[in-house]
Amino acid sequence: MPRNPFLRQEGDHRSTVTPVELFFDLVYVFAITQLSHKLLEHFDVQGALQTALLLLAVWWAWVYTAWFTNWFEPDQRTVRLVLISGMVASLLMSTSIPEAFGDRGLLFAVAYVVLQVGRSLFIIWAARDNDVLRSNFVRLIAWSILAGVLWIAGGLVNGPAREALWVLAVLVDYAAPLFFFFVPGLGRSHTNDWDISGEHMAERAQLFVIIALGESILVTGATFSVLAISTEAIIAFIVAFLGSVAMWWIYFDRAAGDAAEAIAHSSDPGALARSAYTYIHLPMIAGIVVSAVGDELQIAHPLGHASAEVLITLLVGPGLFLAGHALFKYVVFNVVSIPRLVGVVVLVAIGVFGQGWPPLAIATAAMLVLVGVSAADVRTAHQREQRALHHPR
Repeated sequence: MPRNPFLRQEGDHRSTVTPVELFFDLVYVFAITQLSHKLLEHFDVQGALQTALLLLAVWWAWVYTAWFTNWFEPDQRTVRLVLISGMVASLLMSTSIPEAFGDRGLLFAVAYVVLQVGRSLFIIWAARDNDVLRSNFVRLIAWSILAGVLWIAGGLVNGPAREALWVLAVLVDYAAPLFFFFVPGLGRSHTNDWDISGEHMAERAQLFVIIALGESILVTGATFSVLAISTEAIIAFIVAFLGSVAMWWIYFDRAAGDAAEAIAHSSDPGALARSAYTYIHLPMIAGIVVSAVGDELQIAHPLGHASAEVLITLLVGPGLFLAGHALFKYVVFNVVSIPRLVGVVVLVAIGVFGQGWPPLAIATAAMLVLVGVSAADVRTAHQREQRALHHPR
C-alpha cells in the first residue's frame, strides 16, 4: 500500500515538534492574555465562571490540535494549511473572549465549532486509507457536531440562556473521550487505537505550560513598567517573578521529562495521554492564569489591606497548580506527592489566618510555599541519585 503523505511515520521523527506548531501556539499566547484580563476586569462569581468556561473551550481547541499534529505531518503543505486555518479560527476566538458573553458570543461559538469540526472533516478525508483513525474521527465528529449545535445556539441567545447552553456544550465536549466517543450504530473507540508519540504529546503540553508562564511574566513586567520606582514595588516584582520561576521548576525540573518517557513506554499510551495531558493539565494552566491575575494586583498595590480578589487569586492560583501537578504525578507515576499536598494545605491556612495581611505578605508566603515544594523535589531527586550510586543494579 502506498504511504499516506499526510500521516507521520514511525521513522519521520514523529516525536519532534515542528516550527509550524510553535507558530500555531502564538495565537494562544494572546488567548491566555485575554482570559487573564477578563478575569481581572470581571472579578466576581459570574465573571470567574465565565472565564472558566472560556478557558475550557480554548484548551479543548488547542489540545485537540495537539492530538491532530501527533498523527499528521505538520510540514506537509496541506496539513500546514489546515493548521494556519486553525490559527485564523483560534485568533477569532481569542479576540472575542472579552465580549464572548456580550456582542461577540456568536463569533466565538462559530469560530470554535468551525475549528473543531473542520479539523475532523479533514482527518476523515486525509485518513481514508486508515480505517482505525478514520473511524475514530467519524465518531468524534458526531460528538463535535452535537456540542457545536449547543455552542451556536448559545451564541444566538443572551444572558443566562447562553451560559446554560455553553455549559451543556462543554459537558458534551469533555464527556466525549470519557465515553470513548461512543455513537449508536458506530460503536466506541478503544484507547489502544490512539497510537500516539508520547514524547510529542508531552512536549506539546510542556510548551503550553511555557505559554501560560510566559503570559505571567509578561503581566509582571508590564505592570511594573508603569509604576513609580519604590522599594515595595521592586520587592513585589521580584516576589511575582520568583513565584513563576518556582512553578516552572516544579513542572520542568524532573517530572516533565520523566513523564514523557513514562508515556512512551506505557502499554497504553493513548489512555495515559488522555488522562495526563488532555484533562489533568487543565487545572495547572488555570492555576497559572489565576496566579498571573494575582501578581498584577499585588504589584500594583503591594501594601495596605488585601482585598478578597487579591487573597483569592494569590492563593487559589498556586493551589490549583499544585493540586493539578500532584494529580499528574499520581496518574503518570502512581506517586502521592506529599510536598504538593502539604503545600495546598498551607495555602489554605494562609487564606484563613492571613486575611489581614497586605498583598505583598500574602504573595511572599505563597511564593515561599512554591519554593518549598521545589526544594523538596530537589532533595528527593538528590536522595534517589545517591541511592542509585550506592546501590547500582
